[in-house]
Amino acid sequence: MPTFHDPLWLLLLPVLALIALAGIRKRRSRAIVFSDVSIPRSLPRTFALQVKQFLPVLFHAGMALLIVALARPQWGRTVERVNTEGIAIEMLIDKSDSMRALDFRIGLSRVNRLDATKHVFRQFVAGSDDLAGRPDDMVGLIAFGGYYDDLCPPTQDHDMMLDQLDEIEIPTFEFDDQDRVVNYQYVQEAAKTAIGDAVMQGIKRLENCQAKSKVLILLTDGAQTTGAVQPREAAEAAKALGIKIYTIAVGRNGPVRVPVLDQRGKPVLDLLGRPRTTLVEYPVDTDTLQAMAKTTKGRYYHAENTEALASVYEEIDQLEKTEVKRLDFTSYDEWFTVPMFAGMALVLANVLLVSTRFRSLP
Repeated sequence: MPTFHDPLWLLLLPVLALIALAGIRKRRSRAIVFSDVSIPRSLPRTFALQVKQFLPVLFHAGMALLIVALARPQWGRTVERVNTEGIAIEMLIDKSDSMRALDFRIGLSRVNRLDATKHVFRQFVAGSDDLAGRPDDMVGLIAFGGYYDDLCPPTQDHDMMLDQLDEIEIPTFEFDDQDRVVNYQYVQEAAKTAIGDAVMQGIKRLENCQAKSKVLILLTDGAQTTGAVQPREAAEAAKALGIKIYTIAVGRNGPVRVPVLDQRGKPVLDLLGRPRTTLVEYPVDTDTLQAMAKTTKGRYYHAENTEALASVYEEIDQLEKTEVKRLDFTSYDEWFTVPMFAGMALVLANVLLVSTRFRSLP
């Protein structure tokens, strides 16, 4: 986009044009008296004479270019800069034994609660047809059962964080070479639910984040069964730091199908080769989850299937908007040197020619 830094200098161009016209008229008024005009007409017009009549044009063109140079021609490039005020989001995913329940579907396939949770959370972060994604936000991840695993601090490196999401699994027994269980105590403890401890760790992660707002999303299908911190105490700590907690109770109420596993954690098959299931009921402490959300001015949700869970994330996506500011600025490249040097060259050429080869006597 061309422009001039000091365009008032261009007002000299009409003045220069008037001076040039006055010079042309003055030259035409000069005359030498001949008794017979056929005599000068018969004289040959040399190349030098033809060049000489253009010397004033050379001078005035050079002066015009110098005037343009004084106006400082510039070429502007407009650039759009986007500043975002992102949100820091800490996701807490329950991986206790109850998350094996098979009351969710992805497409036509029946999946457990954990797989459905991971599937929808990935869409929430990376985006899908219904979810815009959170490209400008810092997202962290904690998985918890009886213990919490701080898998990823709040980060904008979402690919790395989602790689950690894929690694979340419900703990199973491991065996040594002599077929002895080597992690029995760990699996027994991991099958429990320490909601309060996980929330406190999420608060610690969000506390030092430089973000416009801080949100903790807690997804669980059970109640607190172990841990040093009670969930309501953790909610009070979050309130004190201005952190909102969105609580999601996942799964159907009442008995649900759970796969039957052998001692190695492999599905037990029936006579037709299908995985066997059994009915189990897992109580959800909805009162506590509702109280946590209310304390921190967040919201409580209950998602009984994959579609409902996706709707929950879609609503959170609308509630927690990232502020985007668009600023336009223009950078300029200076072009005055081109007409300046060209004008100086033309004026200097005129002066040299008039003073030497085309010098005229008064």
